Amino acid sequence: MTPEAYLPAHLQGATIEKISAGLSGAGVYKVTSGDAQYVLKIADAPIDVAIRTAAAEAGVAPKIIHVDPTRHAVLSELVVDRGFMPVLMNPATRANAIASLGTALRRVHDLPIPDGTPAATPRAFLEQFSATLAKSAVPELVRTAQDRALSEPEPPVEREPVISHNDVNPSNLVWDGERVKLLDWDTAATNDPLYDLAAVAMFLRMDEPTCRALLEAHDGVAPTALPARFAYWRRMIATLCGSIFLVLAHRRGYAGGDDPALTLAEAYAKMRTGELVVANPEGQWTFGLALLRESLAL
Repeated sequence: MTPEAYLPAHLQGATIEKISAGLSGAGVYKVTSGDAQYVLKIADAPIDVAIRTAAAEAGVAPKIIHVDPTRHAVLSELVVDRGFMPVLMNPATRANAIASLGTALRRVHDLPIPDGTPAATPRAFLEQFSATLAKSAVPELVRTAQDRALSEPEPPVEREPVISHNDVNPSNLVWDGERVKLLDWDTAATNDPLYDLAAVAMFLRMDEPTCRALLEAHDGVAPTALPARFAYWRRMIATLCGSIFLVLAHRRGYAGGDDPALTLAEAYAKMRTGELVVANPEGQWTFGLALLRESLAL
């Protein structure tokens, strides 16, 4: 079935092109009709329309234009990304970027929880991916990171569960010129609100003062210390995401190889120059190992 078949009648005949941005771009297309542009997402599983709609109304997700629930497709507005990372890295605008990010995540966590929303199970997912990789030859780094994460006691729960995006990585952040919006809500579920905060802090390699500023923007109160669960989630998320990338590489036929021993910062540098491409299996393998290395450094 062609992507056009998922579009509403008034967009039949529109120009459609596959989007290669993000970690894979699979099943994501840009749709252009006259001066209007949209994003078509064709998922492998049912799409939670309620959460996406509420997020769009709260200003933290693109507006939904059309949904085909039986075929797991959603059409949304195309948000022109004016570049969050340059705003974040500019000393003159960094504070505003962190404040906007913390506020956006607070809006996510304030969303009403629809009946039947599942709970996220990151630890169970890590156990699953760890078992999958146990059947393959992997560098010792992988076992060390996974064993540490799975043996670490989970700190006591201090916050009520909320709607969580559960995949706040740089490829899912867009800056419309005024505020941060989040893309790709496929993994949204209830979770500890610290999970999203810890995820973006890990991926953006935030230092402690920046983490404090993020939590202050989210909570409205400056923390006296970073919560123990925040640190726990940073390590868990780095290990889980690293393991996911290794599994993705294996599923696409990559047999693995030596550990290039890249730190996450070095991996990002190679991604900026095009030396490392996470849309291909070798890049996924290398990036996964960098994330696992980051988990051991946290």
